[in-house]
Amino acid sequence: MAPTLFDHGAKPGDLIEIFRGTYEHWAVYIGGNEVVHLIPPSDDSSPFGSLLMLLDSSRAQVRRQKIWEVVGGHRFEINNLLDHKYEPRDRHVIVREACRMVSEEQPYNAVTHNCEHFVTEIRLTEQLRSEAQLQQASAS
Repeated sequence: MAPTLFDHGAKPGDLIEIFRGTYEHWAVYIGGNEVVHLIPPSDDSSPFGSLLMLLDSSRAQVRRQKIWEVVGGHRFEINNLLDHKYEPRDRHVIVREACRMVSEEQPYNAVTHNCEHFVTEIRLTEQLRSEAQLQQASAS
């Protein structure tokens, strides 16, 4: 059964995966039924228009919105996708970092820096940075 307004079960710092038909959108839950997410600008809210926007954008903005404004009528779930591999940051640190970024404009690329990368980096920054440094050191 899909989560509802009253029982989504998300805790601050959890990653939310939203299934929008043609693509998945990601956000980080910050509490109070709010999320922070990375979204390119759009004038077209149709599924096809949203997909084109994602593929054609090079910049995106970090936004803070009510979870239900972002989810709309789509199915979503909590998906802390790399927690089995990395220890996440403390929840209050995740929330603080996400809120600090609100209104920032960031580079966007549908393949290399999208909304999934954005929320994953907020949740796991230290571990991802450490692994990247280890990989660079072993390649040298």
